[in-house]
Formats: sequence, C-alpha cells, structure tokens
Amino acid sequence: MKNKILKNSITTLLLLFSIAVFSQGKSANLLLDAFYSKIKNQKTLQIIDARGPDEFALNHIEGAVNFNLKSEDYEKQVAALNPSQPVFIYSIAAYRSGLLSTDLAKRGFSEVYILEGGIASWIGGGKPFYSNLKSKLSLAEYKKILASNNYVLVDIGSKYCATCKTVKPILESIRSQYGEKLKIIEIELEESPQVIADLKTVKVFPTLILYENNKIVFKKDGLGDLKNDVDVVLASK
Repeated sequence: MKNKILKNSITTLLLLFSIAVFSQGKSANLLLDAFYSKIKNQKTLQIIDARGPDEFALNHIEGAVNFNLKSEDYEKQVAALNPSQPVFIYSIAAYRSGLLSTDLAKRGFSEVYILEGGIASWIGGGKPFYSNLKSKLSLAEYKKILASNNYVLVDIGSKYCATCKTVKPILESIRSQYGEKLKIIEIELEESPQVIADLKTVKVFPTLILYENNKIVFKKDGLGDLKNDVDVVLASK
C-alpha cells in the first residue's frame, strides 16, 4: 500500500514538473550562422532589437522591431507577437537580449533565440543591415593605414558598449608609452559600420587587433589583458 502511494506521489510530482516546464518556452543562444539560417527559413519574421531607440536609429537588422523590458509600450509590443512562432533577439552583448528572452520564455513563447555577439556579430559577419550614415572610415583607408605603419593596434567597438569604455584608458596608457612607434585606430559602430562589415572578422565588441607589418599578431574577442599582450610584442622591438 505504501509503495503504491509512493508511486502515485512520484507520478504526480513528475506530472506537475512537466506541466511547469512545458508551460514555458525554450530560450537558446545561437552563433551567427545558425541564427541567420533560422531567420532565412521563416515565412513570418519576428526579430527584436533589444537595444535603445538611439542605437536602433543608427543601425539595425532589416525587418527588426525595437523594444526591451524598459520600453513604455512593452506590453503592447509583446502582444503583437505570435507566441507559437520563433522569436529572434539581439542587442550589443547578452544583457538586454537575455532579460527579454527570459521574460518571453516565461510567457510561454515556444522558441526564443538570442544572437551570440549581438549586432557586432551580425554586422561584423558581413550580414545585411540598415544604417542611416556613411562610414567615416573605408576599407581602402583602413588598409592604407596598415600598409603605412609597422605596428597598428585596432580597437573596434561601440559607444554604447560598457566593456568598450574600459578599453579607452588602457589605449591612452599604451599610446603614451609607445608614441609614434604604434598607430592606434579606434573604430566605432556608430561612425563606421561598413568597414566593420567589410572586415568580416568581428564577432563581439570590443575586438582588438594588433598588426605588425600588415600581418595580424593577435586578435582578441574581448578586452583580456590588452596592455600586457601589447607589451609582449612591442617592448623588445
């Protein structure tokens, strides 16, 4: 009798657990190629840019709508979505898109996908995008700078990227130490999106690349220990 009661209790708990799990949708991070492939297969596209309106106005994935958890019309925007169809979300990094995807999954959206690396990965991977400005720096000018200097350090990021802001004082320290020996280029998404797209090498912000005689010495996806890595290469030169 006790075994039967125990078995029934376990069955009930498993049923309740299943209901709790399947009443919520699933959320997953996807790399660019997988994210792009899924988007291309959608008849009706639901893609959300979870950045701020100022960021969205400068550049975004074509077809995207713009809102996040802090938007005044959030409930209205969510109500306009079809919860039974996949939803695709991106921002700069994972924070805003992650919060939004978690909320949508809790609301029962069947599939929610986040673009790993956000808008940096999309534009940096050469995918089509909208921009309301012409790039300040062209790829031809970029290559000319590399060809004209023995050492070039490239900082690629966005003024809206929190981690990118921490790079600036480090760059100033490196600039003070090495002077004319090292050319430093700072490329921001808000000023030169097309050259970022043309490079087809950016996956996240910040991306830092050190060139020696027009060849890449290192490429860093993220800040890491930038000062030390530059010192290792240049201190003995």
